[in-house]
Amino acid sequence: MLKSYSKWLLPLIVGATVVGTLGIFYWLPSLGIINHSQTITSNSKSITTASVWDKVTESYSGTREITVYRSPSCGCCGEWVKHMQKHGFKITDIKTEDMKAIKQKYNLPQNLASCHTAIIDGYVMEGHIPADDVKRFLKQKPKFAGLAVPGMPLGTPGMESGNRKQPFVIAAFNQKGEIQVFKEYQSY
Repeated sequence: MLKSYSKWLLPLIVGATVVGTLGIFYWLPSLGIINHSQTITSNSKSITTASVWDKVTESYSGTREITVYRSPSCGCCGEWVKHMQKHGFKITDIKTEDMKAIKQKYNLPQNLASCHTAIIDGYVMEGHIPADDVKRFLKQKPKFAGLAVPGMPLGTPGMESGNRKQPFVIAAFNQKGEIQVFKEYQSY
């Protein structure tokens, strides 16, 4: 059974994303958050060769059409769109000034918000999620509403800052707003 961690987990994730605090990510597994193998397969792997944004490791033959909602002024969203296209996804790019309404329409928990919201095969994909993780999630067809990377971590598409890369967590969430860690990136 999925436990609700939204009251305390997301402030930690968002705080870690913004501040880059590594200790939080080491602490999460000890709380039993990643031990829901009956619901979703653990996907944590060490990435040591190519960047997570460049390499393709996940084969996928399912839906490739994604509708992306983003602010017309957001440059990082455009870079994430390019990343997804590079990995074979077909993008319908909708620019809107009312991102809050889009996030509400798709029941995205407020504490998981990022800059862009994408819809694929009925799932919500919020923020800077690597294409391989989107593919892995879609292949599993879990009983979640979607995935989210809260905030805008340094090192993700459009958020490059030299060699600086912030650790980040991909959170899976359901319609009730309950959250589970799908994958975490210490380095990428």
